[in-house]
Amino acid sequence: MSDSSAETHPAGARSPETYPAEPWDLHGHAYVGVWLVPRDRLPAPHSSATRPITVFGRGIVSAAFFVYEEPSPLTYNEIMSTVLVREGWRPRVSITHIWVDSPASRDGGRALWAIPKNLAEFDAVPHFSYAARGIGSLSVGRVRRLPWRLPLAFRIAQDREGSLLVSPVRGRIRPGLAAGRWSFTDDGPLGFLAGRLPLLTLAVRPFRLIFGSR
Repeated sequence: MSDSSAETHPAGARSPETYPAEPWDLHGHAYVGVWLVPRDRLPAPHSSATRPITVFGRGIVSAAFFVYEEPSPLTYNEIMSTVLVREGWRPRVSITHIWVDSPASRDGGRALWAIPKNLAEFDAVPHFSYAARGIGSLSVGRVRRLPWRLPLAFRIAQDREGSLLVSPVRGRIRPGLAAGRWSFTDDGPLGFLAGRLPLLTLAVRPFRLIFGSR
């Protein structure tokens, strides 16, 4: 699923809403829900060069609220949805839907990594409630956190003008399990998750992620 409205700039170039060159050294916290969605209800991967990974006819979908905090190069709120895909037999993450409240993050995400970021309005009370207007919301209950931080590494696979762009993400996170109540607007862009119960909700607090290549 390519986004024809995405701006294209050479890697490292600056848009009018100046964004940092890659990699972005991102810090903050996140809450991530994981769903198994029937194949016929899956959003299409962002790149047609990848295929969804399915388990008994169901794909693995996530939705997440991220809050990027100091000392990140940009601070902003974000909601995204991803599909677990494969490039051949190599697992990848496809970002199919994503909104932020930072024009610089939107422009940088599109230009550097072909991530189809759009703008939205957010209401957030950290660790209690998160909402992206017209898209979805999360109410957070009890969180059971692990006492240690774990390494994390994966690659995102996006479409850039018909070609596959694969970008690395690596870092460390402190994960936990959260009691979360997710809600999505029925006729909104994440309506394919409306009314579905997640397998689990992860609390990722804090995280440090290095996004992109050096």
